[in-house]
Amino acid sequence: MNLIIAISGPAGSGKTTYAKKLAEELGLRYISAGQLFRRMANEKGMSLVEFSRIAEKNYEIDKEIDKRTLEEAKRGNVILDGRLTAWVTKDIADLKILLTAPLEVRVKRIANRDKKDYNEVFKETVERERSELKRYKEIYGANPYELSLYDVVLNTSKFTIDAAVRILKKIVEEYVASRTSTG
Repeated sequence: MNLIIAISGPAGSGKTTYAKKLAEELGLRYISAGQLFRRMANEKGMSLVEFSRIAEKNYEIDKEIDKRTLEEAKRGNVILDGRLTAWVTKDIADLKILLTAPLEVRVKRIANRDKKDYNEVFKETVERERSELKRYKEIYGANPYELSLYDVVLNTSKFTIDAAVRILKKIVEEYVASRTSTG
């Protein structure tokens, strides 16, 4: 069965963690828009904040990431993660999942992951999110966190990683079972 799952959410919400684990559990491919953006920033020798500022002026960066994301979605049997992924794949994704968590939780996760100062990460995260939302609105007229876009919304701060993965896996299994029985 061909399955396309888009997982979106702000920085530190757990997109990559949960998408990777869920893809492994379900035997699906895993593609990350954020990793592609990070790789492009590293290739230019820039921080994410610096590269986000460049991307504000050069919409081709986002468009290229989104084009590649859509191409991977069309190949099927994939879990895609990225802030704009659900919006980009809205017409073809079987399930669109928004992961969220309070800003303080997300900043703490990022600071721990990147081994950086909490206050520095807080400032960077707020600035990066402002930059991204501005770009998404200017490029596509889109707000990737508009709840009506999503089939499922999960606050990842409420569960352990394993529990959240079990919840997400069960949702996918129930979706597949419903699709099979009705179609």
